[in-house]
Parts: sequence; C-alpha cells; structure tokens
Amino acid sequence: MKKLNFGIIGCGRIAHKHAEAIKKNEKANLLCVCDILEERAAEYKDKYGAEAHFTDYRKMLEYSGLDVVNICTPSGMHAEMGIAAAQAGKHVIVEKPMALSLKDADDLIGACDESGVKLAVCFQNRFNPPVQKLRRALEEGRFGKLTHASAIVRWFRPQDYYDQAPWRGTRAMDGGCLMNQSIHNIDLLQWMMGPVESVFGYTATNLRKIECEDVGVAVLKFKNGALGVIEASTTIYPENLEETLNIFGEKGTVVLGGIAVNKIETWKFADSTDENGAIDQHQQDVPNVYGFGHDALVEDFIQAVTNDSKPYIDGWEGRKALEIVKAIYFSVTSNKQMLFS
Repeated sequence: MKKLNFGIIGCGRIAHKHAEAIKKNEKANLLCVCDILEERAAEYKDKYGAEAHFTDYRKMLEYSGLDVVNICTPSGMHAEMGIAAAQAGKHVIVEKPMALSLKDADDLIGACDESGVKLAVCFQNRFNPPVQKLRRALEEGRFGKLTHASAIVRWFRPQDYYDQAPWRGTRAMDGGCLMNQSIHNIDLLQWMMGPVESVFGYTATNLRKIECEDVGVAVLKFKNGALGVIEASTTIYPENLEETLNIFGEKGTVVLGGIAVNKIETWKFADSTDENGAIDQHQQDVPNVYGFGHDALVEDFIQAVTNDSKPYIDGWEGRKALEIVKAIYFSVTSNKQMLFS
C-alpha cells in the first residue's frame, strides 16, 4: 500500500502531536513542514525526518507528492489555509477550532467538497477510550431520558503563555478560553446531548491582559429538553485542575475527568451494578492535556482517504462546537438568549 504523504503547516505548540502521530503510522509519511520561522521549520524537518521545509505554505502546497495537509497555525488562519490546500487538491486535517466564524467554516467545508478532498477537524478527545465507552452507552439507550449535563474546563494559562506571541488571546487570531481551550469539551457535550435549542452566556477578562475572555460560563437547553452548563477558565491557581464531562439521565450517571477527559470517575447505570473491570480497561493515563487522540485521528483520516469514506469528525461535525461558542459570544454582546434554528 502506498503511504500517504503529509505536510504540516505551523510548527508551534500542537504540531508535535501531529508529527508524532504521522511518524507512528506505517501508512503515513511526513513529507514536508512549514513555518514562517525558518529555524523552527528546519528544526522540525530534522527532528521528524521530513524531506523538505518551507516558510511559505503556498510553496509547500506545490511540493510534488503531497497528499494531506495538517493545519496547526493560529486559529484565525485555519480557514484561509484549508481553502488554499483544498483548491490545490490536498486533503485537509485542521486543528480546532476549524475557523473563527461560521462563514469561514462554511467556506472551508464548501472548498473541500468542491475539490473532492477530505476534511477532518481535530477534536481528538472523541477517540479517548472513556469517551468512546460513554458514547456507546448513550447509543444503547442506557441513560433513559437525558436530564442535564455539564462541560467544565478549569485550566491555568499564565500571562507569559499569552505573551509568547502577539496573536494569543486576540479575537482575530485566537479567541478566549471558550474558543481555544474549552471547545474540545463543548464538542463532547453537544456530541453526547444532541442539538442545542438555546444558550445564554457570560464572559469576563478578570486576570489576564488579553482581548478575549479568561472566564466564561453558559447555560444551554437542548432540543431533547435536557439542560446544560458550560464553565471555562484559564485562571485556575496554580495549575490545571480538571476537564470534566458530566452526563445525567433517569437511569444513568457518568462523570469523565482527568486532565483530558481520560478517566472514568463515576459510572452508574440501573441495568448494571458491577462494571468495575469494564471501567478499568477504559481508563487512560496521559502525560498532558493533548492525550493520545491524534494517533487515532490520523489513522481514521488515512482510512477515509483510502476507502473514500467520511472522516469520523468531518467539517460539519467540527462546525457544531464552533456554532455553540459563537452563540455564547452573541449572547454576551447582546445580553440576550441565543436561539438556534
């Protein structure tokens, strides 16, 4: 089987997870990398054994043999680069959020459809074993009627994190703790609970000197009648505390926790009283908040390209969490409840 040739655009904070996932996969080859800083691009090329490096992503898109582009740049650049890659005939894996506006997200989806290339969004926590187990329980109807849920991200990002680059914490390129950090958990919340009917939110910039929020909260009503709560922050002293997903129903309660929703903390269902063994085999130890989901995401994408099937988290799936965050922001600026169609 011919290996798929990957290229990474943006060699910053998250790029190493993509590079490592590509290098681990026997069906993939890291062909080239790109970063506006020549030194960093060259360092990535040497570290991960790529064939070439670039400082202009459009030049990289012209490189012979390139099949897939992984976009790991600041969020405000995702749509533009993804559209250019699609128009060049390259398949696209884009880090979260896929864009900073719904129009840009739709334009990216449309460009990939028009060019006949695959698009996947990096919500890698969907692949976590505890998350997969929870999803199966929902699909099997074990919760009965869902009553409410919460997605909580209590993390720490010091001021020097934002000061590393001028784009961090800006509306044009980054977003705040809801758009950047909490969007992973918001994705899981809506994936488990279903479509949203309405949302009302508050945000604040309490501690960090940034344009966007460092604390955000929201209440949601889902179309199935269940209620939801979102809490996000990058102000927790003195370090990351938790990323927790709580799902409650008439016949079941599940709490996923750990630093990357990688642990089952509570698992109770009316149809079973002893699942300790099953729970233990789904626990996952991870070294950081990124977890191991990029490995599974890259493998799934290779299968989608090879078999001409839909990626597990395609553009339309990736758009859903973005729509919720944008609705929260609208609610904050208008001081009104945001209704979904």
